[in-house]
Amino acid sequence: MRRRPSLTLWRRRIGALLFASVLLADVAALACTRFVYHGADGRVLTARTMDWKSDIATHLWILPRGTNRSGETGANSLRWTSKYGSVIASAYDVSSADGVNEAGLAANLLWLVESQYPKFEPGSKPGLSISAWAQYVLDSFGTVAEAVTALRAEPFTIVTDSVPGEQLIATLHLSLSDASGDSAIIEYIGGRQVIHHDRKHQVMTNSPIFEQQLALNAYWRQIGGTVMLPGTNRAADRFARASFYVNAIPKFEEPDRAVASVFSVIRNVSVPFGLSTPDEPNISSTRWRTVVDHARKLYFFESALTPNVFWVDLKKIDFSAAGGVRRLDLGKDQTTIHAGDATGAFVPSAPFVFLGAKG
Repeated sequence: MRRRPSLTLWRRRIGALLFASVLLADVAALACTRFVYHGADGRVLTARTMDWKSDIATHLWILPRGTNRSGETGANSLRWTSKYGSVIASAYDVSSADGVNEAGLAANLLWLVESQYPKFEPGSKPGLSISAWAQYVLDSFGTVAEAVTALRAEPFTIVTDSVPGEQLIATLHLSLSDASGDSAIIEYIGGRQVIHHDRKHQVMTNSPIFEQQLALNAYWRQIGGTVMLPGTNRAADRFARASFYVNAIPKFEEPDRAVASVFSVIRNVSVPFGLSTPDEPNISSTRWRTVVDHARKLYFFESALTPNVFWVDLKKIDFSAAGGVRRLDLGKDQTTIHAGDATGAFVPSAPFVFLGAKG
């Protein structure tokens, strides 16, 4: 009979991982959290925070199906036509940072300082700018399983670039979830794509890499969330709290109560706005939060600087090419007030251009 590791051995193993995560936390500037809630009657909700040290000029966009896109890496760019329309939250209006498509597939980009992408060689497989990575998935697939099957074939090379206005190369990983509760985490470690695909992968934060986050979380499960949970803003601690609470909250039959409960958890793992910690200068405030109700196809948005939540109802949107691109201006620091159902407040707009190499 195989013996389980003792608590002392767990502590030794996790101590080494914690030490590594402490070192990595100092260089991570974008520190977000994402989780998937499995509720009553198959109800699935996906929540995430966007944490950054300054305003990333986020606005909401309606992007129609039937749009021709480029990977924005020059002559050898991946090219595709959007099969699905989507609602996305932009970063600097040059990237899709978060969103959900009309089939109910959600995509979230989070920071991962360990990310190392393959070298983009001229004449090799086509390139895809990291700014359009999430949008490619939202445009192309209706389920996590469908996306994972296609991504495993590695039809493109991710090409990264500097964060606008920063001397900082974007190092991101991607999470996917759908209406069935399926989930996937896609990372590039040592220049190789690593996909973690399983319904049980409900939580994603930042450093260390996802495999090591699972090991850290196993330690906290041994202790038990009702006994003690880590309370700092570090990625590993947020991972442990989100993992415990997302499965501890009730599975409400009423959808609005489920949304409220999920919001209470994503707020619990948020970083207080304006937080300044001299010994951890790169821990960033939560700027905004989103929750996707996959069954009802509602996309909820909450700014840290406004007193209310509003939502977009994808069922009310004409995602055909005739409907066109539309934009909801959120103002500087996302302080423009929108209340309740804001679907009708979007206005026609020229599409933004994804950041990438033009050579």
